[in-house]
This record gives sequence, structure tokens and C-alpha cells, in this order.
Amino acid sequence: MVAIFARSTRAVFVRALLSGAAILPAVAFAAPPEETPVVADVVPGDEEGQEIVVQGTRPIAESEQAALEIQRNSPALVSVIASDAVGRLPDQNVAQAISRLPGVGVERDQGQARYVNLRGAPKRWTTLSFDGVNVVSPEGRAARFDSIPSAIAKQIIVRKAVTPDMVGETISGNVDIITRSGFDQDGFHVAGKAGYGLVELGDRREFEGSLVVSDRFDTGIGEFAIASSASLYRRGMVTDNFETDWESVDQDRRPGFADRIWARETENKLYRLVRKNYALSTRLDWKPAPGHRIFAETIYSAFQDDEQRNNYIVDLDDQQSRVPTGTAACTVNATPAANTTGYADVCTGNTPLKGTVYGIDLNSNFTVRAYKQSVFTNTLGGDHDLDTWRVSWRANYTRSIDDRTQPAQLNYDSPSFGTNGANAANRLTVGYDFTDPQLAKIELYRTIRNANGTFARGARVTAIEDFPRSLARLRSLLAADTTDAYTARVDVQHDVDALLGDKTTFAFGLRFDDRTKSVDERLLELNSAAQFSAAGIPTGYGQIAIPGAFQGKLPLGYTFQYFGRDQILDLVDRAKTVGSYVDQTANLYDVNERIYSAYGMATVTTDWGNVIGGLRIEHIRNDSAAFGAGPQRLEVKTSQTLVYPSLHVNYDVTDQMKARLSFSTGAARPDYDQLRPNLTFNDANLTISGGNPDAKPEKAMGVDAYVEYYGATGGFLSFGAYYKRLRNVLFDTSRTFGRDILNSNGFDRSQYVFSGIDNGGNGSILGIEGAIQQQLDPFVGDLGLPDWVGGFGVQLNATLNRSRAETPDGRRVPLPGASDAVYNLGVYYEKYGFSARVQYQNRSRWLDDLGDFQVINGVNRGVDGGDFYWAKDDELDASVRYAIGRNVELFGNFSNLLNGPGRRYVRDTRYTIERETFGRRYQAGVRVNF
Repeated sequence: MVAIFARSTRAVFVRALLSGAAILPAVAFAAPPEETPVVADVVPGDEEGQEIVVQGTRPIAESEQAALEIQRNSPALVSVIASDAVGRLPDQNVAQAISRLPGVGVERDQGQARYVNLRGAPKRWTTLSFDGVNVVSPEGRAARFDSIPSAIAKQIIVRKAVTPDMVGETISGNVDIITRSGFDQDGFHVAGKAGYGLVELGDRREFEGSLVVSDRFDTGIGEFAIASSASLYRRGMVTDNFETDWESVDQDRRPGFADRIWARETENKLYRLVRKNYALSTRLDWKPAPGHRIFAETIYSAFQDDEQRNNYIVDLDDQQSRVPTGTAACTVNATPAANTTGYADVCTGNTPLKGTVYGIDLNSNFTVRAYKQSVFTNTLGGDHDLDTWRVSWRANYTRSIDDRTQPAQLNYDSPSFGTNGANAANRLTVGYDFTDPQLAKIELYRTIRNANGTFARGARVTAIEDFPRSLARLRSLLAADTTDAYTARVDVQHDVDALLGDKTTFAFGLRFDDRTKSVDERLLELNSAAQFSAAGIPTGYGQIAIPGAFQGKLPLGYTFQYFGRDQILDLVDRAKTVGSYVDQTANLYDVNERIYSAYGMATVTTDWGNVIGGLRIEHIRNDSAAFGAGPQRLEVKTSQTLVYPSLHVNYDVTDQMKARLSFSTGAARPDYDQLRPNLTFNDANLTISGGNPDAKPEKAMGVDAYVEYYGATGGFLSFGAYYKRLRNVLFDTSRTFGRDILNSNGFDRSQYVFSGIDNGGNGSILGIEGAIQQQLDPFVGDLGLPDWVGGFGVQLNATLNRSRAETPDGRRVPLPGASDAVYNLGVYYEKYGFSARVQYQNRSRWLDDLGDFQVINGVNRGVDGGDFYWAKDDELDASVRYAIGRNVELFGNFSNLLNGPGRRYVRDTRYTIERETFGRRYQAGVRVNF
């Protein structure tokens, strides 16, 4: 399925290829960012297609009708949302913009949509492209969409049915960002937007602005057009956060231990940050002759977090080795045994969700983070119509950078426990209550050490700075992952009349991709009192603390002081006088991937519809190199050839009903960092971590069947089912290493526990999805309703799916990222120059990551509690608009109105591991269009 978004306009020209071309139709909207469209009139075009001209004053309802006309006449599975959709709601980035489509789920960070899951598939199965050229995300194969502002796009196309002209790693679908061209307008054109708003939590502010300028020129050597755009979104934020990490405790052997997991630590990460998205683009087009176009474009898009974080970690299992190991039932005594803290001890009356732990460590981390992800992509291309032949070519260079720089991190620790708790009086006693999954409650107390070595609770402490702590470590990290990608592609189509039907279009293409990901990581670290003294660095927190109360609303159970950014960076400057940045060789690697691909396909058009079939062949070579545990450099070379057949049938049941059936294949390869050959080992813990160059691609075969109904009253109804069969499903997991390449100095490390990515067994996804949209305007007259009622309309879509996959250890679990249900409900009203819209989105829980299971005290249990899940997520947004004449519009956006939490848990919903809220946001502004 393909979903197409386009900006609304007073004169939107849409060319939908109706001839059943082999390559999916090129749909071009002549559209400024937020202009007002109107009624759709079908204008006869040549036999290759038709134009739809949209002219009127109702941006939602009327642009939806134009979009449905495109969908109805598409030769492939297509889902089209109203052309106004990206600008209508407060869709700051591409992930948020497409999240209302059937089968689309998003994963969020700090309340902002980041990753896309299509129809229950893992996020790495969705590829990203600009104008049809695939782009590697800064993080790798799992495309991040929060670095791409929606304002950069003229269209956003989501393809769910995979055809041979798409890269093979597109298993679930592709998100294609279609950029603006100067030829979209008749002449000089300017469109802009400015908005200013309030972020409720922390009383912060946000700003959004965009500008598009385009023009076209007729010269003696053909017509030229240029379009440039710029956009900026800036938001100040604080967060309400708590996190709890759980574990199975080996020492807990009392009756019922097999069902108990304990909180090993609980913490608050208290952020102050400024988040930015910005983008710049310029495109130059040249039409030297009719049927020929050559273009060059450059796009720079970036996502940036400037973050300051106070992180307070209460280390509940600080003295886990002292937990009594008795196996018999016991009588409850609130006082723990001598020299023990009460952790994981049911004999004190403690339970996993409520109790008291004595004399434990407070770990305080204070971090300045300068995080930035950017994509810089440059394309030269051309399209040439040579009667029955059509040729398209592209050459692209893209650099993606994941800058993970952390200018400062300071760690402050409590005094040591001492022999048998001799120093416990200088450490925390904590009363914890985790019975409410929505709030981790803690109370802090002084610790009393009795003469017999037992501990008791002292006076309540509310100011966390009252506990003694000293600087244990200062770090400054410079780190960036850089991916350089080169792509060359040529596609050819040829029409043959009356071969197998009314017309047959043959298409074939060649493509070459060369991608290299390299890592640069350098660390400055001081970790001794002597180093701190030599640098003149004080070890008390008071040197970096600043006045001011907590800016969030979460009841923490204590008060604290924020640190000052300038103060903490001053300490880093002092550290540079005695230390230097050192290459972290264990984390450095280079991975090169070269892909040689070719495809062939044919589209047969008949009087009842069309059939599209063909296959794609890809030969992949991977060369990876990295440092091993010592100075030696490890290198691994692999190669493989994959074949992807597909078939798509589109049948016109009636003039108003279409049926579509498709079969497709694909394969998702491990990410670049997962292919790195550097492995580090720890002989004390008998562990190895790193990449897995032997990981195989996970392969998929899928079937889609859909029926679409286009009502005479402008309504639309669709229903479909899909199924994918999977092999070699990839999981992040732990296993026995099983290789001898790290054996040395008499150590056999082949049996160490390896943590990385590994292939599981088979799996499947089965699902159904439906969509409906209807405007009331066509029914007003027949029902005798007042004219104003016709302004109402509704959009509803829902997806239900079930996924299962076999893990490397033989368990059956849902696919990571797969929700059982995803649905969206939109209600709108527009008439008399006013429009309003409310949109609700909901997705059920989904598996986030696979837990490590091992035999503990004779029972196979989750080491960290089990598998990790995201709880259900629901969002409610609204917007209003009022047009002042033809060129100016006022707008208001209301985001995150439910202020629901982003919450993760382990094993079951009782055991929250992370919960964050971010506050409601309100924005007002103006759009202009000339």
C-alpha cells in the first residue's frame, strides 16, 4: 500500500499515471506548504494520464476527494490521506505526520514520534528515501524520522506493497520524502509559517517557522525552476521521569522465590533540554525539451538535543552479596540480620514492591549532552520520455552523522559501606513503595548502625544534598558515527501494445550502493583524588550547584539542586590541564557494504485492471574491521546473493470497487554496528560483547489482499488482510560464544556468554486493517439538515495483528515493535473559512526488547525480570484555522492533550522500568502564501 500526503493549494495539479506503468506512479502536487485547496475537477489529459485540478475553500474535505481520486486510479495498492494532512495537525516531524495511516505505529522519545512500525513489523524493516533514493539514517538501518521536519516535504509516500524496483531490505514498507520543485507553481511563489507556543510542564516555550521560495524561468535553452526551503522548530523541555531496574536475585531462595523479582535500583532522570529540528533544501530543475527533465537538489536536515541531566540513582542491591541464602520459611522480623541491608530479604517483611533497605549507596550523575543527528543528501537526476521508452537516472551522495558527544559527566558516590557496614551511618536508608505502577515512591532516612551490627531507620531526610557524596569520576566524551553512502541508479521502461493485454509495460533497472560507517570515539577521564587535586577540581557538589527548585511536577520524595552548565564545563576545562582525550579502540570500527542490484518487471493492463510482476536480485558484500581486545585489528569479509520475486494483481470489481492482491519478498540485514567484528571480553565475568558478523538476514514472504470502495457520496471504505512468513528472525540476545578466535594465553573463551545480535527461528505476522472516511455535506439536502451541519466529517482507521517469532533460546514471543491493535479517529469541521480538527491515536502494548533468560536456582528465569514492553500509548491533538482573505491564515495547535505517560515495563505491567511525562503544548501562529 502507498500512502501519499501532499500540501493543500488553490491550484494543485496532480498527475496520476493511469496506464499501469511498471514503476509506481509519480504523483506530483503543485503545492505550497499550507495553502487552502478546494473542489476537485477532473480535467482530461492525454492517454498516459489525467490531471486533477483542485480549486475551492474547504481544505480538509475537498483535498481528501482529490486524494481519493488518485488512490482510485492507482495501478498499485495505494492509501491516500488528504493533501492538507501534514500541515493540518501539529505534525512537527515525518513520523508524527504518517502516524494516522492504517497500520502505522510510532515509537516516541521524550514524547516526540521517532521510529515507524508498519503493520506490526520491527522498525528496522521500514526504509527511508528522499525522492526515491534510499538514505541511511544516522543510527543505521532503523530509520529515525524525528530528524526530518514535516515542513521539508511536498509529499510523504508510505509504500507497504514491495515491488521489484524497491530495495530488498524494504520488508514492511518505505517512507519516501518528496521534495518541492519550482515547477509546482506557475511563477514566483512565497509561503511561510510562524508559530509561538507554551510547553505546560516547566513553563517552557516553543517556536516553529518555515519559509519556501520558488520561481521558474524560460530561457533559450529550456525552462528552469528553483525552489528553496528552510524550517526550524525549537522547544524547551523538562521531564517528569522515574526508572526502576529489576532482577532475579540468586541469594533469594525462600519459598516462592521463583515468582519474585526485585528492584536493584530506582532512579530519577531530571532533564532540562532544548530540542531543535531544522532543515535547508534547494532544488534546481531544467526542462531542456518536452518530455525531458534534469534536476539537482541538496537537503540538510538535523535533530539536536542540548541536554542537562540530574540523575539520582538509589542503589538498592548495593550489598546484594550479603543477602541471607536460607531456603526455609521464616518468621518476619523487620530488623535485618546483622551486617545485611534487608535487600531481597522476605524475612524482614520486604516484598518486591514495598519495603525498606538500609545503608545503601546514592550514585549521583550530572551530565551535559550535546547530541545531534544530521542527514546531508545530494542528488543529480534526470527523467526522459522517448515515446514508448522512458529512462530515469539518479546519482546520490549522502552523509549521515550521529554525534553522541557528551561534554561532561560527573559521578558522585556515597562513602563506602566499610567493613560490616562501619560507614553505613553516612549512607541512605530508603523506604520504597512500587505498588503503583505509575509512581515509584521513595522516602530517605538516616541510617543507624546498632552495636550488634544490625541497622535501623533514623530521621527522615528531604534534601538529598544532606547526604555526603564526593566526586568519583569526571568524563568528557567526543563521539560521532559517520556514514558515507554513494548511490547510482538507472531505470528503463518500454511500452508494448496488445502483447498480453491492452498494453504491457516492461521495466528493468540497475543500481549500485556503496556505504561505509565509521566510528570515532575519544574519552577524557579523571577518577582519582590525586588527579582532581592536580587539576584544582573540588570534590563537593556545592561547587557546581545553582539555586532553584525542581521544575517538574513529579512527587520525588526529596528536594535537590540543579547544576550549572557553565560550572560543570569549567571543571572539564580544568581536567584538560592534567588529562587528554584517548581513543576508545574497543569501540572503533569500520563497516563497508556494497550492493549490486538489478530488477526486471512487467505491467500488463487489461480492461478489468492490471497485473505487475517481476523480481529483484541483489549481491551484497560486507567488509568490516575493528580492533580486538588487544592491539590486533580484526577483519571479516562476507558476501551473499538474494533474490526477491513479487506479484501484484489489481481487479476492478465495479466502477466503485477495486480488489487488490499482492505477493512480495524481502530480507532485512543486521545493522552496521551489529556487523562489526570487534569483541571485548571480561575474564572475571566470563563475558564477551560486540558485533556478530555471522548474523544472517531475516527473510520474509508476504501476501496482501485488499478491497476498496469509493462511494458516490464522496465516502471511502477499505478492508484488507496481510500475512508475512519469516525466517531467521533477528533478536538482541545473549548466548554461548562458540568460537575460538579470542582464545589466548591459556584461556578458552569459546564458552563465554556473548551479548549481541543473533538469529532466532521462524515467525509470522497476521493482521487485518480497515479505513473509513465520510463527509456529511452530501447528505444535508436529503436529510433536511441545516447547511452548517455539512461541515462535519470523520476519518477512522484500525489495524489488528498478531505476530509470533521463535527466539534463539526456543521461546515464542511477539515481534519487537508489534502492537496487537493500532487505531486512529479523526473528527473535523470546516465551513465559512473556519476549520477545526481533533485527532486521537492509540496503539496497544508492544515488545521493546528481548530479556536474557538463564537457570537461576534451578528455574529458568529472566535475569533482569523477563522481556521488556512498552505500555499502550494514546495521543490526542487538535487544531483550528481561520482564513483571512486568500493569502493569510491564523492557526492554533494543541498537542499532547492527554499528557499520557511513556511507560515501559518488564515481565508484566506491575513492574515499571521507565515512566515519563512531558506536558501539554499550545501554539498559535500565522501562515502566509503569495
